[in-house]
Amino acid sequence: MIQIIGVIPARYASTRFPAKPLADIGGKSMVQRVYEQAKKSSALSHVIVATDHAKIYDHVISFGGDACMTSENHGSGTDRCFEVLSRQPKKFDYLINVQGDEPFIAPGQIDRLASLLDGQTELATLVKKIEDPEQLLNPNTVKVISNKNNEAIYFSRSTIPYLRNVPQEEWLKHLIFFKHIGMYAYRADVLQAITRLPVSSLEKAESLEQLRWIENGFKIKVAETPVETISVDTPDDILKALAYLKSN
Repeated sequence: MIQIIGVIPARYASTRFPAKPLADIGGKSMVQRVYEQAKKSSALSHVIVATDHAKIYDHVISFGGDACMTSENHGSGTDRCFEVLSRQPKKFDYLINVQGDEPFIAPGQIDRLASLLDGQTELATLVKKIEDPEQLLNPNTVKVISNKNNEAIYFSRSTIPYLRNVPQEEWLKHLIFFKHIGMYAYRADVLQAITRLPVSSLEKAESLEQLRWIENGFKIKVAETPVETISVDTPDDILKALAYLKSN
């Protein structure tokens, strides 16, 4: 049986939202909400929060969660995830990086991603059909195209593919576009390999870490999800999260 660990990276320092994992959302911290949702996944053998700050670590322990203190010097959540994996006493086949800023992550999304992990899959992630024209043109919404084997060809902040000879306002009527849902699964040996790769030119250009993996020949499996995620990037997004909580 494939053994999968779920890791929730939770940094204290954030330019746009310091101490974000500890932000209160309807009586529970954001990191507690993410942790509790991840624990509901039937695919994860273990769930742990990876943090660089004692306040977050102590908070996770206080609500009965599991946490691991990691280095403050990691350049990405991927590097933080690898440190956690390398320190586990038990062997895991895969690691799923659960986004720490999505307090209402659906356990079914984690299970959907886990369904791709068969021992052969190197890396995997989720995509969702774009239905909002504003999202299609928004550089903060990362677009992805894949091949017939459901492997990602490219991720971009630009709208891809570009529809020549079709008015931009009609693009969604002519083609299905997909946005990236930023939850990743890594096979254990591949996670170790990608943390040793130097920053690539495409990664620098788009500020997208996954392009480094593609440039170096790694394959990223993609699966479609119909579930819309709610991410909290700024303090203003707390209001959006509270509205979701109230309506659900």
